[in-house]
Amino acid sequence: MQTMWAGRFQKQLDADVNDFNSAISFDARMFRQDIAGSLAHVAMLAHAGILTDAERDVIAAGLGSILDDIASGALPIDPVAEDIHMFVEAELTKRVGDVGKKLHTARSRNDQVAIDLRLYLMDAIGKIESGAKELLKTLLDQAEAYAATIMPGYTHLQRAQPITLGHHLMAYANMIERDLCRLAACKKSAAVSPLGCCALAGTTYPTDRAMTAKALGCAFPCENSMDGVSDRDFVIELASCIAMMMMHLSRFSEEIILWCSWEFHFIELDDAYSTGSSIMPQKKNPDIPELVRGKAGRSYGNLMTLLTVMKGLPLAYNKDMQEDKEAIFDSVDTVLQCLHVFTPMLATMRVLPDNMRKAAANGFINATDCADYLVGKGLPFREAYKITGALVARCIRDGATLETLPLAVYREYSGAFDADVYEAIDLDACVMKRTSFGGTSPASVRAQIASMRERTGL
Repeated sequence: MQTMWAGRFQKQLDADVNDFNSAISFDARMFRQDIAGSLAHVAMLAHAGILTDAERDVIAAGLGSILDDIASGALPIDPVAEDIHMFVEAELTKRVGDVGKKLHTARSRNDQVAIDLRLYLMDAIGKIESGAKELLKTLLDQAEAYAATIMPGYTHLQRAQPITLGHHLMAYANMIERDLCRLAACKKSAAVSPLGCCALAGTTYPTDRAMTAKALGCAFPCENSMDGVSDRDFVIELASCIAMMMMHLSRFSEEIILWCSWEFHFIELDDAYSTGSSIMPQKKNPDIPELVRGKAGRSYGNLMTLLTVMKGLPLAYNKDMQEDKEAIFDSVDTVLQCLHVFTPMLATMRVLPDNMRKAAANGFINATDCADYLVGKGLPFREAYKITGALVARCIRDGATLETLPLAVYREYSGAFDADVYEAIDLDACVMKRTSFGGTSPASVRAQIASMRERTGL
């Protein structure tokens, strides 16, 4: 197969070098975007008088037939081709003759690959947004269903204060909402057209870059041709967004894994989203959240790959930048796959409220409320804190809880205690009283849900 630069060289490219240099194995997925860019480009060339309308129509028809045939499987992509751009151009010339060779007027593969990648990632961001919104809707629905379900809240993985499951789930809903905001910003960064920058210096032809930008759904053309072909900030931004979203999914996965264990037994995953053991018949393993937790590392690695590839590159285009695609494609594929299985897993899990409440009843997680009770009786908080700590130590020594400790014992530590202390430290009361903005009371949780539904339209 003759290369496009054959006129300058006296030897054929070594076969191993061709394989090493080739991008077709991974950039073939951008065939739709490559053809879309070419269709916009040829329309602009005719509009500018660089090609005739008849030439435009022949080329556009040829490109359309190639798109249809690749999409249907009638035209397999040649694995020997260097990249998707050259495969499409060679196939076009084969179909329409020499007029097909005019398509590459006033552009280079440098701006061509840049626009292809931007268009591909704009589409990919839309798919990730869709998956994230489905997850967010599931979180909102589950938070609403369990807005009043009491469970222990933790710090340092130690039982800390009583909360509701709805409140816990809304913490993750806030993370996913922020992920959606970052994705929207990424899409805006990607929607800038480098088409027409050519190799690095622009062109002598009277092109209309604003026309192609608009045709391809970009806000405007990039203003500097060198930056246009060498910028991959938009790739790194998306890789960072995906890494952060995967971090959120990984944190949630860790908690789901804990909650599924017999030590917690707060939830049970549906059989359709669990696996068994090859040797232990009693096992029901949370493989999905474990894999999500593990795949977060892939997204981190891809982000570091992209940062490392770009960190030492002089302007403008360098072949190192071919390494951007496999990394970002893998990140996109990974997060889409994770969202696809994580959301229905969450929607179908069985919550065990009695076990959550039983766990909340132990561990003295109402101790802060006991201290607040004393503050309400006029004691300074630090003094109330010390008295409550001493009471907890007494309970541990006697095998009691704050709820079962006799009033006479309470009064050994402070005369401010009265019979209403038991009402103050009741778990339901502890939760219901936390009505501060963003707090864990059912009313507050429902307000959070309503606010987020209004913001997101979910």
